[in-house]
Amino acid sequence: MPAKSRFTRLDAFTKTVEDARVRTTSGGIVTITSLLVILWLAWGEWADYRRVVVRPELVVDKGRGEKMEISMNITFPRMPCDLLTLDVMDVSGELQMGVHHGINKVRLSPESEGSKVIEVKALDLHKDEASHLDPTYCGECYGAPPPTNAIKPGCCSTCSEVRDAYASVSWSFGRGEGVEQCEREHYAERLDEQRKEGCRLEGSIRVNKVIGNFHIAPGKSFSNGNLHVHDLENYLKDATHTFTHNIHHLRFGPQLSEEVIRDMQKKQQATGPGGWTNHHLNPLDGTLQTTEDKNFNFMYFIKVVSTAYLPLGWDSAPTRPAKYDELLGATIDGNYKGSIETHQYSVTSHKRNLMGGPDSEDGHKERIHARGGIPGVFFSYDISPMKVINREVRQKTFSGFLVGLCAVIGGTLTVAAAVDRALYEGVSRVKKMHSN
Repeated sequence: MPAKSRFTRLDAFTKTVEDARVRTTSGGIVTITSLLVILWLAWGEWADYRRVVVRPELVVDKGRGEKMEISMNITFPRMPCDLLTLDVMDVSGELQMGVHHGINKVRLSPESEGSKVIEVKALDLHKDEASHLDPTYCGECYGAPPPTNAIKPGCCSTCSEVRDAYASVSWSFGRGEGVEQCEREHYAERLDEQRKEGCRLEGSIRVNKVIGNFHIAPGKSFSNGNLHVHDLENYLKDATHTFTHNIHHLRFGPQLSEEVIRDMQKKQQATGPGGWTNHHLNPLDGTLQTTEDKNFNFMYFIKVVSTAYLPLGWDSAPTRPAKYDELLGATIDGNYKGSIETHQYSVTSHKRNLMGGPDSEDGHKERIHARGGIPGVFFSYDISPMKVINREVRQKTFSGFLVGLCAVIGGTLTVAAAVDRALYEGVSRVKKMHSN
């Protein structure tokens, strides 16, 4: 048997001759309708193929030796800037007392005058405040050992260096009466001038990505054995000083631009409810705590979860320039298509009166506070061993799109053929009944 005849016998798509075909008006209408339905459903398949959703994954965080950026903007309406000290410490043994790098202290007018900005000062840990002095000048340290970070070794050239010298031996400094350097810099007069003022701390710090804490407390900080101590003399002398504070924002990780946030929100809507969590939402933003008692302590216990956002094609995108990793407060904009490494956090808070006693004012009569401690605002953060990865993926593969497209065309034509056949048979029967 010829090869052509073998294939002819296997033909599953038998044809009819042109003379045996019947074209009807209803058939034309069904054909046009089925084509429109095919186009509509095919467009839906294409939209599904192009849709990007975000799939969350939970993995063990295997990062080592990493740094973490903490950005803050906190207002203290009843604390002058000269009395506020920011300290950072972690369990790795790194203690950074009086951290200044990347932080601005903004002097604010008294609350009664609207807390308006008076001065913005970018603080530098090693700022030379004695450049106007005679180069041969060597100030006395008044019995305390000269600080190791002094401008001139073995001397106390500024009031700040005398304060550091006193702190190194755990001596209370006070207002600096009788100290030549402080009288020359009008330290006591500056304290009196700022007595009713407020202060805002804004900026970023970079810390080791390990368990630790940072706190904002009054007075110069120093270590006494295993104790971390603050000189509270000037703080306790004034009854108007309290640690009422407003946390405008507190963020762990880099700042995301509005464009990146809008894109994330769009992908979240495509994913549906519960698909992933918003990276850019910080639970402490807008937190206001008030107190009329100067001996008051606020504590925030924060659980930090490392979070990565992986856009489509992130592995082939150019890496982020190293300068952005070194620059504090850098913003990730929409032009960057690589992986975004940031952090989310949850928080619980606690406040107490340092004089101790029952917590009946807050409705907890059964709770009794311990006595002692340092007034201030303390943030204790813990690093979760787990990491959340939010990965952008297409909802359908290209092969899935082709399968869906074939199903749409085949299914629609099959249903259309059945409808056309039913209409044709129905019309034929009606005509036959009328002809009889």
